[in-house]
Amino acid sequence: MADAAFELKQIRDQAASWYARLNNTTISTDTLRAFREWRRTDERHDEAYLEIEAFWKRVAQLENDQEIQRAAGAALERPAEAPKTGPLGRPGGKSLAAAFFALLLVAALTLSWPRLFGETYASGVGEQRILRLKDGSQLRLDTASRVRVKLTDDARRVRLLGGRAFFDVAHDPSRPFTVVADGASVTALGTRFDVRRDTADVTVTLFQGQVKVEGGEAPVVLQPGQRAIVTGAGSRSLVRSVNAAEAQSWTQGQLVFRQQTLGAAAAEVNRYSETQVVIRDADLANRTVSGVFESGDTDAFVAAVADLFDLEVDRSQNEEIVLRRAG
Repeated sequence: MADAAFELKQIRDQAASWYARLNNTTISTDTLRAFREWRRTDERHDEAYLEIEAFWKRVAQLENDQEIQRAAGAALERPAEAPKTGPLGRPGGKSLAAAFFALLLVAALTLSWPRLFGETYASGVGEQRILRLKDGSQLRLDTASRVRVKLTDDARRVRLLGGRAFFDVAHDPSRPFTVVADGASVTALGTRFDVRRDTADVTVTLFQGQVKVEGGEAPVVLQPGQRAIVTGAGSRSLVRSVNAAEAQSWTQGQLVFRQQTLGAAAAEVNRYSETQVVIRDADLANRTVSGVFESGDTDAFVAAVADLFDLEVDRSQNEEIVLRRAG
């Protein structure tokens, strides 16, 4: 019994460690792969992680509790003891006071800047970054993505400046949660969805709850398992059904291709690496490929498609892998 209790404690410690790593500033694809492997090797690992995740979600909700906020505010407002040695405690008090208030002004501006203009967050190539907002919502930035977040008393607004982000929105009917990307706007109350911004299109995929997508000829309301594509800077919206598990696989460090053109698959693989796969043959780029690959593992993708299509692999150029027909 003692050994079983000790083993369970170790698993919980590991789960807590994984939660801390995954909720830190940046997450590499290698870390995601290692976490997924740890989680699926033992059913108890998955249960322990879900317990840790649920606990911290409850903590995040307590942070917004008005009674707790009032108690903290009262503690901060308690008057400090008066100085015993004169103004600012030393000669030259007036000049020191001016400097002190100047510092206060700088501090006030620094603290109010995010409230007025929002805070910008970004992820690097091959990284994913998880953000926990003060309202309890969570954002996951995909590779090479950037957002600006602004939370106020009556609204929550995120501007997707580039790339893709997954949103797990805390329920708060009094403060709508809106994501803006190019010509599209997505509004939700409490739901899970992702938004991707490409050169000309904005893609919204819903996994849970309900969202309203605006930006096309008319607003569309998505149901779980649906995707809306706002094309041509808001000219129209296309709605289609998707496989939710596959559509969300990028959050687990996987790229899933189902009858995808080789050119499009290579472009997706390239998003996660500084080394770019290049296909100059248009006919070859239009061949279709299916498979599951680890994001960031460019070599595995190249090896698989080279074997499938009997391709020649040219690595002579720095940061380029050129695929062409053999012979």
